[in-house]
Amino acid sequence: MKIGAAQFASESGDIDANFEIHHDWIARGHAEKLDLLVMPELSLAGYYGTDRLLQTTMTCSDPRLIRLAEAARDMVVVVGFIEEGLAAQFYNTAAMLKNGRVVHLHRKVNLANYGNLDEGKHFATGRFVETYSLDKDWVTGLLICADLWNPALTHLAFLRGATLMITPVSSGIEAVGPGFDNPGGWALAMRFYSMIYGAPSIMVNRCGVEKDSTFWGGSRIIDPFGTEIAVAGSDEELISAELNFDQVRKARYQLPTVRDSNIALVHLETSRLIENLGIPDFIDEHR
Repeated sequence: MKIGAAQFASESGDIDANFEIHHDWIARGHAEKLDLLVMPELSLAGYYGTDRLLQTTMTCSDPRLIRLAEAARDMVVVVGFIEEGLAAQFYNTAAMLKNGRVVHLHRKVNLANYGNLDEGKHFATGRFVETYSLDKDWVTGLLICADLWNPALTHLAFLRGATLMITPVSSGIEAVGPGFDNPGGWALAMRFYSMIYGAPSIMVNRCGVEKDSTFWGGSRIIDPFGTEIAVAGSDEELISAELNFDQVRKARYQLPTVRDSNIALVHLETSRLIENLGIPDFIDEHR
């Protein structure tokens, strides 16, 4: 399977301009004979499209989104947008498009509310971690940016059968605060998850400047042993790589993290935490 990351700067809050940009990248994806093309987080709105949120929302049946899905043909295309769901609830959503249809959605669960990030002011929280099968071997886990900074969400995706992690992000140099190395953190996190779970991953960042955020690019594709096989620079770029499922089989045989995950224990301990946060039991046991 050949996959690609389209790293670019969106026009903040300009839906029509961003649709044209997406059609151009889809055409480039076809020229590269990609099976999967991934765009950055909130690629259709811009990260600060939230400044005009009521003018930049779309439902998942929006005709413009369907036209992108038609342009995708049999290439799976991942785009990000501000979704208006039922009862006027707004979500930071990534959609997988193919053959004229929206075939899968993920609503961001772990909204970023730290540093200079204030996503909780604009978005409702997603409630599910699900997967989507591209074929019998390649099952995608689709998580958005800060979702990966909650390792439990990544663990859930792999326990649901993911063999490829797709991560659209909007990572700015200044996002968390002084002393926090966002580029280094993402490079480390993506290599860690791929190596631990024996699955390739693709992280797609935006580039350029929006408001007070400098997006550093650095999109990357990592093999199931945790080795970077394609890394973008800081400007607009399409990177790609071919994945071989035999590598996943070998990696997971050598390091069987999914096999040995002990779901029953995780369920038991999570249930105890939900009941009482585990604090009274811990104190009693260690008196």
